[in-house]
Amino acid sequence: MEFPSPHVNPPRGSHSHTVILLHGRGSNGPEFAEELFSSTTSQGQSLAARLPTYRWVFPTSSNRWSTTFQEEMCAWFDVYSITDTHARQELQTDGLRESVLHVLDILEDEARLLDGQFSRIYLGCISQGMATALWALFGAIGTGRVQGALGGLLGFCGWLPFAQQLDDLLSEHQNLGGSQILRLVSGFFFDTIAGLAVPQAKTPADPSILSTPAARIFRQIMMRVEWNEFTGAEGDGHWIKEPDGFDQIVQFLETPVRQSSEAAG
Repeated sequence: MEFPSPHVNPPRGSHSHTVILLHGRGSNGPEFAEELFSSTTSQGQSLAARLPTYRWVFPTSSNRWSTTFQEEMCAWFDVYSITDTHARQELQTDGLRESVLHVLDILEDEARLLDGQFSRIYLGCISQGMATALWALFGAIGTGRVQGALGGLLGFCGWLPFAQQLDDLLSEHQNLGGSQILRLVSGFFFDTIAGLAVPQAKTPADPSILSTPAARIFRQIMMRVEWNEFTGAEGDGHWIKEPDGFDQIVQFLETPVRQSSEAAG
């Protein structure tokens, strides 16, 4: 599967960090970048202006067939229903696998620009991009392609694919520690998503958001998960609340590098 080259907003001055941001279904990298940078913090600054030494990378998904809409659209994977993401989950696996591996390629490329310092790289995502990024994080750990922890993960208005299956899996191993659970989830990635043998700000006004299971699962895996809810965002709640959400993004990115990957939503 071919993917377009990412849209990049380069840093001004020395390059200190990279943020990789995945768009939602039906959007693309340049469009997401324009929308994101047109929003501002409470200081009236865009994210790029507020964090000038950051490199902002906006990948674009491939065009793939939508079973629901019976047409090709820009999407990370096929999903039968946003309101019921458990429906026909077999449609999700091929695209999710391809997109996760593509994101891992980008992570490795960006790490080379930072002398291999994955801790200076953040994954950011919205909607279906969040669904993809969550599994990219699991895949990064499961494949060993990310050495050490990422700086963090910011997810907005999204969900975790196969959350029910993960919930069931984790409920059977409630006495395991975080690292053991992470290995368990990585094995699930190989078995279910990759098809290989094993070697967010959430807005209540948006009925399509199924992020709560993701937060619960990540709390079992990560050392720290920040979870916040906002009301009154544009797009019937399917966007980042301005300026509150953007202030929180800045605060999260400016916090000293964490010792483990984190999910913020």
